[in-house]
Amino acid sequence: SVVYLQIEAEVQRRKELIHQSVERRAIISKCYKPKHPEVYTLQDSFLAPEFLEIVRFCTSPGADLQGLLSHLESFSDKRIYRLPVFTEEFCQAFVDELENFEQSDMPKGRPNTMNNYGVLLNELGMDEPFLTPLRERLRPITALLYPELGGACLDSHKAFVVKYSLHQDLDLSSHYDNAEVTLNVSLGKEFTEGNLYFGDFSQDPSPVPQYIEVEHVGGRGLLHRGGQIHGALPIASGERWNLIVWMRSSAIRNLLCPMCRRKPELVPAEGFGDGFTEPLGEEEVPQTVDLCAL
Repeated sequence: SVVYLQIEAEVQRRKELIHQSVERRAIISKCYKPKHPEVYTLQDSFLAPEFLEIVRFCTSPGADLQGLLSHLESFSDKRIYRLPVFTEEFCQAFVDELENFEQSDMPKGRPNTMNNYGVLLNELGMDEPFLTPLRERLRPITALLYPELGGACLDSHKAFVVKYSLHQDLDLSSHYDNAEVTLNVSLGKEFTEGNLYFGDFSQDPSPVPQYIEVEHVGGRGLLHRGGQIHGALPIASGERWNLIVWMRSSAIRNLLCPMCRRKPELVPAEGFGDGFTEPLGEEEVPQTVDLCAL
């Protein structure tokens, strides 16, 4: 049938994306000259002092959820939290670097079918030196906030930057993420409107969902469950850049793929893939992280 052929074509397209991404990364690594090479390796000086204080609290003896919540802004009962993440200086340098890359003639993969402007950060070589340490910094926080989603054992991620402006992507329709926990940090620049809105958790929708709006604040990040249905309202002016980190726990998703809601059937993938891991036999080394075949 037509539908079957369309699904087959989409499966093929997604498999090819991985190889194309590897090729782009090789070209970028060889040919691209960064304007701000320092932003590619995470340093404490990039992180807001309040963020480092929250991490210190979470790693101290006796740290508990109630204590952590006193350090965060909470929104409704949807388990959405806002916290300072980066300094303003880092945000400016990072956006300047991303604009420099955008203006270069390097090949560019786009984050997904919904975001046509933005950068896949693994293609810039930022996974190991920047994003993995950032995820590890966040883990004591997510362990307390989202224990049932594998918050203590988030072991892979997909990270990208999205850009909204008046003549490009204006908004983002309702969706949920292929993640256990999502971090969404506002990097700037100057913009008006464009709030995020949040509805139900994807696994327990209600007949009349209650939506809440959350404003973006420069340098601050929102933590939410990946399965929380959300979107972005249109910006009214300016330009908005956001860092999105989809954090995954293989311990959770190995049991049930969050997208197809079935036990995953795996096919090999490069890098982190979609965050699944093959079960280990006796004395085997861990395999590459795999993709759900569906």
